[in-house]
Amino acid sequence: MPVSFLTLAQRERHGRFPEVLSTIELARYFYLDDDDLEWIGRKRRDFTRLGYALQLTTVRFLGTFLEDPTGVPLAVVQALASQVSVGDIACISAYRDSEQRWRHTTEIRNRYGYREFVDKGVRFRLGRRLCAMCWTGTDRPSVLFDHASAWLIGHKVLLPGVTILERFIAEIRARMETRLWVLLGQSVNADQRVRLEKLLTIADDGGRQSWFDKLRKGPVRISAPALVKALERVDTVRALGITLPGASNIPQSRLASLARFAGTAKVTAINRLPAARRMATLVAFVHCLEATAQDDALDVLDMLLRDLFAKAEQADRKSRLRTLRDLDKAAIILAKACCVLLDPDLPDEALRPEVDAIVGRHLLAQALDDVNALTRPPNDVFYVELQKRQATVTRFLPKLLRIIQFDSNPAGEPLLQALAWLRHRPDNEPSADIVNKAWLRHVKNEDGAIDPAAFTFCALDQLQTALRRRDVFVSPSWRYSDPRAGLLTGAEWDTARPMVCRSLALTPDPKPTLAALALELDQTYRAVAARLPENPGKNSS
Repeated sequence: MPVSFLTLAQRERHGRFPEVLSTIELARYFYLDDDDLEWIGRKRRDFTRLGYALQLTTVRFLGTFLEDPTGVPLAVVQALASQVSVGDIACISAYRDSEQRWRHTTEIRNRYGYREFVDKGVRFRLGRRLCAMCWTGTDRPSVLFDHASAWLIGHKVLLPGVTILERFIAEIRARMETRLWVLLGQSVNADQRVRLEKLLTIADDGGRQSWFDKLRKGPVRISAPALVKALERVDTVRALGITLPGASNIPQSRLASLARFAGTAKVTAINRLPAARRMATLVAFVHCLEATAQDDALDVLDMLLRDLFAKAEQADRKSRLRTLRDLDKAAIILAKACCVLLDPDLPDEALRPEVDAIVGRHLLAQALDDVNALTRPPNDVFYVELQKRQATVTRFLPKLLRIIQFDSNPAGEPLLQALAWLRHRPDNEPSADIVNKAWLRHVKNEDGAIDPAAFTFCALDQLQTALRRRDVFVSPSWRYSDPRAGLLTGAEWDTARPMVCRSLALTPDPKPTLAALALELDQTYRAVAARLPENPGKNSS
């Protein structure tokens, strides 16, 4: 990893004031409390008091002393001058040339407890924090630089030079990457190493691609044959038989980062990597490949089903347009019959003869049959058109149910039972728990028996909805996994807890942190209460 990773603009901002300071920053960092004012008030001259206040607030805000202590924004000078009772801020120019400015820096360090970066324990504590962040996340080096700077300022450590802090962060990241490579390399045995290295060689099918390229190549089309190939890819990945028990203690974000690199880098570039990094890259790639392959297959399934149902709906619309004239004709006949039935001047016993005379019994029955055949309910599933696409479903469904192992929460259990019935096709009829009102008239015949073809389409319709809701999920997966899988409990949380807490600057035991907060609150309350009688603003509204 390069040691110099900051841009020129980031280097120039290090240890320097921004162009504009917000009112919140002015109130937080450039406000002098009673102890500060009492100590600064002992200085005799105006420029000495103002200069001391500038240096004190500068090191609080920036974490370092400026070469020119007066090179601060005008708003800071004005805010501090009003607090230390200096009327003419032009006197600050005399402080820049005085010898007292150097004595003040030493005094501020001793009085307020500022330390150097090279002091004992500083590098260790910061390094431990950065190690935890590097291990549990994939932050860029510049982000780690900002975190390190904030940590140093918060712990009253004077900022080192840009190059020193850059080199320190680079060493931490390199150490964590080496640790990751070693752990991943230890997860595989000698036979698995040989099989992983073989992935980088040209395949034996006479082509020019390596096995590695073939495995990471996902589907590019949306069709039943493409879905079948995507499912066969999942089967091929599982057939490699490479299990990584040691990778369970490694954060998934680190494995995913290595796998993303493996998914985009050329095989020649991977071959040129050092042996430890090359093996770790292959291990992470294979570890994440099954999840990626299953996600790709389910993506194709989702888009294929969406296309299947959309085309059925479109075909039904075209079919209805062709029969619109017949529907209008039947509706006109029924309208004539309804006019007779609604005529208040006709007695009830004369209604039937009148309808027969005007419309005709046979014509009325035919019109009623036409309306029943041509109209659709509001939630129609267009099963008539879906039936014509049954061959498409038959092509991929058996392999889908064999290769993809679905799991679910309690809401998706009826759907899992339906998929199990479709896979094994036992003699007994499936449960109709997944059949909603829209599908009921197609799935169940007049005698109450279940139509297997309609039940298949109903199950696929429900599967598409359940996958989007995550009522049904698969494992391993990145996009279709169980939302609860990321919640660590029991022994897993006990193992990850120290590193996670360290990355958040917290202790694994909450009692010391809560006790420190309670003590701080108590001390602050007592201090405010003690100064309340002399507070000039206590009676202000």
